[in-house]
Amino acid sequence: MWDGVTDTGRATAPWLADDPLRDLRVLAQEARPAGGAALDQILIASGGAALLTAALLVLGWGHRSGRITVLARLAALAERGPGRGVPGWAALPAMVAMLSLITALLGMYWDISLHISHGRDEGPLANIAHYPILIGLFGIFTAGVLAMALPRGERPGGAAVRITRDWYAPAGGVLVAGAGFYALAGFPLDDLWHRVFGQDVTLWGPTHLMLIGGAGLSLIGMMLLEREGRAAWDGPAGQAPSPAARYVRRGMHAGGLLIGLSVFQAEYDFGVPQFRLVHQPLLIALAAGCALVAARLWVGRGGALFAVLFYMLIRGGVSVAVGPAVIGELWASVPLYFAEALCVELAALALARRPLALGAAAGALIGTAGFAAEYAWSQVAFRLPWTTDILAEGMIMAVVGGVAGGLCGAMLAEGLEGRLPRPAVSRTAFAAALLGVAAAVANGLVIDVPRDVRATVTLTGVQGDAAHRTAHARVVFSSPGRPDGPAWVAITGWQGKGLHVEPLIKESGGVYRTSAPMPLHGQWKTLIRLHDGRSLAGVPIYLPADPAIGARELPAPQTFTRDVQSERRILQRELKTGVPGWLWLACSSVVLACTLALVLALGWGVARVSRSLRPEPAVPAGRERQGTDA
Repeated sequence: MWDGVTDTGRATAPWLADDPLRDLRVLAQEARPAGGAALDQILIASGGAALLTAALLVLGWGHRSGRITVLARLAALAERGPGRGVPGWAALPAMVAMLSLITALLGMYWDISLHISHGRDEGPLANIAHYPILIGLFGIFTAGVLAMALPRGERPGGAAVRITRDWYAPAGGVLVAGAGFYALAGFPLDDLWHRVFGQDVTLWGPTHLMLIGGAGLSLIGMMLLEREGRAAWDGPAGQAPSPAARYVRRGMHAGGLLIGLSVFQAEYDFGVPQFRLVHQPLLIALAAGCALVAARLWVGRGGALFAVLFYMLIRGGVSVAVGPAVIGELWASVPLYFAEALCVELAALALARRPLALGAAAGALIGTAGFAAEYAWSQVAFRLPWTTDILAEGMIMAVVGGVAGGLCGAMLAEGLEGRLPRPAVSRTAFAAALLGVAAAVANGLVIDVPRDVRATVTLTGVQGDAAHRTAHARVVFSSPGRPDGPAWVAITGWQGKGLHVEPLIKESGGVYRTSAPMPLHGQWKTLIRLHDGRSLAGVPIYLPADPAIGARELPAPQTFTRDVQSERRILQRELKTGVPGWLWLACSSVVLACTLALVLALGWGVARVSRSLRPEPAVPAGRERQGTDA
């Protein structure tokens, strides 16, 4: 029990209105639905999506029938401009996809920031950040459809997929369209998810992962499309791109893949992770291993460093744009990745001619030396820096992620050059990498909540009236199960039009204090968060009334004692209770199956493109093998 409130935060009696200002705040909160969106917004969004899709289909049909020539003209311009050296059916979609991905990335970080600082919104169309996300994701889908529709009267390379009797589409275009469709499907499914289970205010909700995964993994389809286009291009030698231009274009693709894979870390970037800290080094190492090993092998010497520079330019630029200086929302920290790039480049000095060995060795270096560098960087760059609590397990997780990512990155690069190992080797390595990542993620999801532990909180330095109340606090945990060398013991206040994350200062065993006043008013949700080993727990300090979910206000008196309990009950108050566990498992399994289908389809695409390319001739002894074009 929480002072008259059940352990789910729901009201046990009707909310008593005895404060006019609080009445207004509650009425405003009621305007924010806790389940699915209003029907009118669903109809507007569905109608808009249907119109855009119809327009895209009409444009594609008109091009293939010869009745509409605008796509042919745009493709010709792209082929003579930034897309020199690849046919228009690859050049134009690549430009559309890259611009769309940057737009979606901006929208995603903007949207995450808004939900952290303001909580749930009044509806999908009331959140301005949803528009760049939708535009960007639809742009990715559009790029894939364009790549499929543009080739007329030709088979676009040996890896092309047959659509009809005389219509062939590049495999990369099919995969980009599939990834874009998968990401777009996350929007309506997310609304359905909220209706069934309530709102899950975490980035790692199943339907949220669809949005991120579809966008990020579309980069692999784009890399395949670029390689198919380069292999099929038969233009005059004078229009071929210079080696420097090809280096930059491929480096941008690899850097884009690093950006896409790094978005899964966004909760850690903002300092409000709802999962164990050991997941962060796993995710960083997995992204680095996959993208940077692929960059080094496909782009050439220095490719890993170039990919990180592009990553910093775009990903850092998005943080600046979303942050206080421009849009005015929260700043998201940026993992460094330079040390990981150096690890890959150094390993390549000895192993560039043995790609799978390079992937494994570079991954191991990423999981150790890269882990140490990110540990140091976290001390100055992250709201919740890494601590000794995760040293052993975190490094093991990072090694698993780095090696798995490195193997996948090596096979991606080799597939792009037509040198993929024989199926028995490549399939075994791919399956081992997926199983390793799955095991590491599952390990990180194993948590417990301390039993029979209580926290006594004493407020000091209380300032402001009820509408602007802040205070310091002294926290004393009961002796049994109290934190010992934790990953974090912190105050987190969020969704009150701001974010307050403050690691507590340890005074003695089980005794902590704040170093800055915490918010205890309005719509702020303020709690103590405790992460120690496998324990993830919380203690609510102040929670506002929320009639939309039947939750009463939980006040913060001068002194109180409350149970240490599952922090998920506090952070995700909107989740519905009483929903059968089998239903959540079944729905999550459907999303997982769709995700695996996308990942396996990308693996199929890499193998198909590899088989269609002419392998590179043998390299004389003593010389490093570099990427070439068929």
